[in-house]
Formats: sequence, structure tokens, C-alpha cells
Amino acid sequence: MSYKIIVDSCGELTEEMRSSGIFKNVPLTIQIKESSMVDNEILVQKELLKKIAESEECPKTSCPSPEKYLEEYCCQQERVYVVTLSSELSGSYNSAVLGKNLYEEEHGTKEIHIFNSRSASVGETLIAMKIQECEEKGLSFEEVIAAVNQYIEEQHTYFVLENLDTLRKNGRLTGIKSLVASALNIKPVMGSTPEGTICQLGQGRGMKKALSKMIDIVIRDVTKAEEKVLAIAHCNCKERALEVQKLLMEKAPFRSSILVDTSGISTVYANDGGIIVVV
Repeated sequence: MSYKIIVDSCGELTEEMRSSGIFKNVPLTIQIKESSMVDNEILVQKELLKKIAESEECPKTSCPSPEKYLEEYCCQQERVYVVTLSSELSGSYNSAVLGKNLYEEEHGTKEIHIFNSRSASVGETLIAMKIQECEEKGLSFEEVIAAVNQYIEEQHTYFVLENLDTLRKNGRLTGIKSLVASALNIKPVMGSTPEGTICQLGQGRGMKKALSKMIDIVIRDVTKAEEKVLAIAHCNCKERALEVQKLLMEKAPFRSSILVDTSGISTVYANDGGIIVVV
């Protein structure tokens, strides 16, 4: 069976994924003052960070329209899978569902399934890779869905950012009441809840101690590491990401590991120097 995997542009695609012909990003949009940018392969991370730094206003993001998803569903592939940002953080999931409804109204039924990642960034990447793995094993459409849903249930997302301003100002930290004042240089260790919202897991004084705390939490939480892929996304801090990758690989026997630059959307929220880890 032929298949296609659509990932909204908060999920990074590796070079191998891009060249496979299987994966496709559907772009979100970034708004900084009057400037609107499409989050696609043309967007340059350092230019985006410069625009963010120069703007007094907090950047905003908007999800793809249902019509953008509909365009991707109109393809020759018999099966279409979609992986979106957590529905608790973005309207991307709802847009993908509405796009499916539009497709069925216009063209009839097709094997299309939309996964709410309950994560973001490389969490979406790993889910997309899991779909490909299941398809390559020859599983049925229903078996792929069941296996990937189980994978999502077991996935964990962690991150440490230099600052949380964009997440806070855009309402993504709702319910988190006890973030320590930045004047003390306290860096919270954040993570995802089972529902796909953001929670605080710990903290450290300074980036180095916060990352060390995050590594300890990852190792505490991980089970069957030998069966899992470790994924790390970084925002303009490759050396920092490589060090985190090295320490985690030394502490647990992960099956493999990938490391990517943050996409445009992830860059907006991670800010310069942010690290995201997903297992």
C-alpha cells in the first residue's frame, strides 16, 4: 500500500526524511509586527532569531488552514497519516480534522488518520518515524494507528529554555503558577503532561545545572531504552545539544539518536539557546 506522512511544520524533518518522498511538512505561519513568514524550508533560523530580538512585540503563530491539509489529502497515495502539534497548544489538529471532513464531502472516503502528538518539535518527528516503521513492517491501516497511539502514550517530552517569555505571553503556560524569577538565573526544566499541556518538572540555577537536572529526569523516566530513539532539537546551540546527546547516550543504551535544528515554529517558542529532548 502506498502511503504519505504529513507533519505540521513544528515537527522537524531530517534530511533523510525530506529526501524519502514519504514525508511532507504543512507550514504554520509566524507573525512579527507587520511581517508574516511562512515556516518552510526557505526560512532561515538566524534571520528569524534576529527579527524576534529586534521586535518589541511578542511573535505570534497561526496554524495551517483546513484547505492546506485538504490539498495534501488530494494525492495518489492510498493511506495518509498526519502528525500535528498538541491540540492543547495549537489549532493545527482541528484544522487537519476539518480538512479531512472537507475531503470526504468532496471526494468520498479515504484512509486518512490524524494523530494528536500531545507533543511538539522532535516529538512529532519521532511519531512520524514510528508511522514509517509500522508501514514498512506491512501492518494494516488499523494496526498502524493502534501501534502509533500506543507509542504516543509512552512518549515523553522535556525542554530547558533560556527564557519562557514567548510561551508565557502566548498563553502556553496556563496553570503553571510557580515559575521562579529570572533575576535569580533559575532555569525551569519543563515537560509535557499526558494530555499534551506543559508542566514544570524541576529547575536549576543556570543553564548547565538545569540541563543536568533534565538529563537526570530523562534517565529516571526512561524504560526499555534499547528499543527507543533519542531525539534532540536545539535552537542555535549545536555544541550544547551535542553535549546533552553525549551524556544521555552514556547513561542509557538508546537504540539510536537524532539531532536537528528547531523549525521556525519551534524556534519562536524555544528562543535562542533552547534544548528539547524527546524519548
